[in-house]
Amino acid sequence: MSVGKFLAGFAVGATVGAIAGILLAPQSGEETREMIAESSRDLYDKAQDSVNELQEKAGEVMSNLQAKGDELIEKVQGLIKKVEKAE
Repeated sequence: MSVGKFLAGFAVGATVGAIAGILLAPQSGEETREMIAESSRDLYDKAQDSVNELQEKAGEVMSNLQAKGDELIEKVQGLIKKVEKAE
C-alpha cells in the first residue's frame, strides 16, 4: 500500500468519524457549526503538515537518486575511457 493511499484513507476516515461524532452530539446548531468549523481547520492543518512532510521526504529521495545517478554516470564514463584507451 502506498503512503499516499494510506494518508488519503486516514484523512477520509478521520473526517467521517469527526463529522459523525459532531452530528450525534447533543448540542445546539450554532455550537455544532462552530465545532465543525474548528474540526475542519484542525484537519486542514494536519493534512497540510502531512503534505509538507511528504514533500520534504520526496525531495530527500530525489536528491539521493540524483547523487546515485551522477555516480553511475561517472563510473560509466570511466569505463568508456578505459575501453577507448585499450583500443
